[in-house]
Amino acid sequence: SQQKPNEKDSKTREMSTPNKVIEMAKKAGAKMVDIKFVDTFGTWQHFSVPIRELTAGIFKEGFGFDGSSIRGWKSIESSDMLALPDPTTAFIDPFCQIPTLSLTCTIAETGTKEPYSRDPRGIAQKAEQYLKSTKIADSAVFGPEAEFFIFDNVQYDHSANGCFYSVDSSEGIWNTGRDEMPNLGFKVRHKEGYFPVPPLDTQQDLRTEMVLALEELGIQIEAQHHEVATAGQAEIDFRFDTLVKTADSMMLYKYVIKNIARQHDKSATFMPKPLFGDNGSGMHTHSSLWKGNKPLFAGREYAGLSQMALYYIGGILKHAKALCALSNPTTNSYKRLVPGFEAPVNLAYSARNRSAAVRIPTYSDSPKAKRVEFRPPDASSNPYLCYSALLMAGLDGILNKVDPGEPMDKNLYELAPEELAKVPQVPGSLDGALDELEKDHEFLLKGDVFTKDFLETWMGKKRAEADDLRLRPHPYEFFMYYDV
Repeated sequence: SQQKPNEKDSKTREMSTPNKVIEMAKKAGAKMVDIKFVDTFGTWQHFSVPIRELTAGIFKEGFGFDGSSIRGWKSIESSDMLALPDPTTAFIDPFCQIPTLSLTCTIAETGTKEPYSRDPRGIAQKAEQYLKSTKIADSAVFGPEAEFFIFDNVQYDHSANGCFYSVDSSEGIWNTGRDEMPNLGFKVRHKEGYFPVPPLDTQQDLRTEMVLALEELGIQIEAQHHEVATAGQAEIDFRFDTLVKTADSMMLYKYVIKNIARQHDKSATFMPKPLFGDNGSGMHTHSSLWKGNKPLFAGREYAGLSQMALYYIGGILKHAKALCALSNPTTNSYKRLVPGFEAPVNLAYSARNRSAAVRIPTYSDSPKAKRVEFRPPDASSNPYLCYSALLMAGLDGILNKVDPGEPMDKNLYELAPEELAKVPQVPGSLDGALDELEKDHEFLLKGDVFTKDFLETWMGKKRAEADDLRLRPHPYEFFMYYDV
């Protein structure tokens, strides 16, 4: 499909003014308004108010709430905050039994109503403003390809003297011998889920139900399919849009997928690596720049790109190791990003080549389809932060004319060791990525998009997560070392 800013063609996204939102709520018989916002680390938070609180003025005045209990936000002595609803995000929540209007908000300080510097949606809005201030482009367009697993059962626990996890799926290859009364034998072997028809693929209708729900809420879907791994790995792709809108859609996308899975007594997870020995879940992220209706990444350079696009790639590759601290922000992310396997760890660029961290898709010769795909990210990331950081790295490349070097049109997984040693790779751990971000973050501070305060808060919390894992014995260590 062609990558261009999305037109507001859905009935829900047409609700772009407060009065239209109020009218929408009345027609739906809404009794409550659900106020949603994203915290620093990517969790959608919410609180609800009666429908009588929904007035045209509240879109400017905001809803007050206590920010001291939100991870990484206010201290208790200055906890009052405002949630400012964005009318373009309105929808009737399909998972509430009582009719409920949902609104996504940007967070502001009380009194001044200045944007809160640790609000991820506000950071994404500042990234869009910074782009316009550079005069390079009017808009940045993003298209994520998020993968996820759908499990039948999930159990885990940890304590001072033990820990375990167990996930299960009826189509998991390990269940060929299970007594299912009867077991019919159709199980997806490791790395063979891309993409056989039913009865091997047991979740066609479930994914379609997710697609139809997403489309009803204004998210235009391009494709759905089973992914490579066994045990219900899936992918549903939605159409490209501008940065903030795409991040809004990603939050709604995850909400819909998790809740529809739950309605079927299943559990959907965007955890990057829940299974050993099979593919993990990524979020390949496509991006391009536009000025008006003109695509800026099409040209006569390598793979039909413009020189601007090559500089954009140069910026991404230059800052890729630091980007990982925001695009792959969990310890589990680095169970997926392991050299020697089919993971996008090699910091090179290439047309079509999925073994490179930066890929230029070649499905279409249309100038509107020219885009850059950054393959390392996963959906454990906060989309507002991930896409903003990616844009800031690309813009730094353009502004400083960063040469991306020569493309790598070879299969990087099959390079000789001495040749592969010359290709930089992503960090091998969350700690490693945070070290890179600590050294390389000036490009994120331009335009006051990210602040030092925010980055220090982010790195402090993420280093604590890494420490939490490092302090605990791992079950596999008993297998390896108990008899030492």
